[in-house]
Amino acid sequence: MAKNSILVVEDEESLLQLETILLTSKGYAVTGATDGHQALQALADNRPDLVLLDLMIPGPDGFQVCSAIKEDRLTSSIPVVMLTGRKSGHDRERGRLAGADAYLTKPFTSAKLLEVVGQLLATRRQDAGGESP
Repeated sequence: MAKNSILVVEDEESLLQLETILLTSKGYAVTGATDGHQALQALADNRPDLVLLDLMIPGPDGFQVCSAIKEDRLTSSIPVVMLTGRKSGHDRERGRLAGADAYLTKPFTSAKLLEVVGQLLATRRQDAGGESP
């Protein structure tokens, strides 16, 4: 069975490394991007199975990247998890309106992140007619 691929979009290098280590240790194939332009290019080059998206990134911000993902018929089914320090109800609502499938605030636990990622990927497999683990 092929590894699920995850695009991690995070402009803080240390967080990008930590998220990459966590996800690769659980068997996921991870690609990193540090700004909105890189994220959109990575999506165009190789559509991942899921996107972990920081909101406060250079270039198009996380809300704009999420909207672009959800508006494109080729990528609209890719689950997007917003990871951010922004905790306001207004930001959560903007994330929902942009199409985010989940919204996690920093700091988050590794267990919570893995739980959300696993649930979204299982749902995506079921929606595609595949088997869930």
